[in-house]
Amino acid sequence: MDPLRIVLFVGLVSHKVLWEVLKKRDSARATKTQPPGLVKWFVKPAKILALGFFALQTLFLDLLPITDDPHVLRIWGASLYFVGLGTAVLGRVQLGKNWIDLEDYQVLAKQSVTTNGIYRYIRHPIYTGDILLLIGLQLALNSWLVLGVLVIIPIVVKQVLLEEAILSKAFPHYRDYLLNTRRFIPFVL
Repeated sequence: MDPLRIVLFVGLVSHKVLWEVLKKRDSARATKTQPPGLVKWFVKPAKILALGFFALQTLFLDLLPITDDPHVLRIWGASLYFVGLGTAVLGRVQLGKNWIDLEDYQVLAKQSVTTNGIYRYIRHPIYTGDILLLIGLQLALNSWLVLGVLVIIPIVVKQVLLEEAILSKAFPHYRDYLLNTRRFIPFVL
């Protein structure tokens, strides 16, 4: 088996395990204010199916190859993958107990705005990291499925706008934070 595929797979699994461990730890301290909504019943299975597909693809499938000689493409892809993985993990760890599932659309009772660490430069490092991770994964796997990320980006942007609206209502100082940071790329976007 290709060592790069194994490393990419381990990264995917580690990402998911870390999320679940931190979620369990942080949810033990958090009090949710809303019962699970209808969206949660759709989003959760979709996330599980996507993760399962990416895991299978990473280990076994060569889908829609971009080139016959993917050496350089794999290096670029792996680099983007690890930058994305590191960015998402750093964002999640620094967010700590302020993190909630994206489908919850709520502010927790003791939640606060995280503005230090990576959040000093970008407001959404987890989304940024996950998008880079997906682009990098598909490039490292030499797959035209990298274009599928274009479908995900509008969904992420919509989610970001919803989250920012909720946080702006809950935390008046969040508007100042919006003015002093970028959404996805430090100093740019």
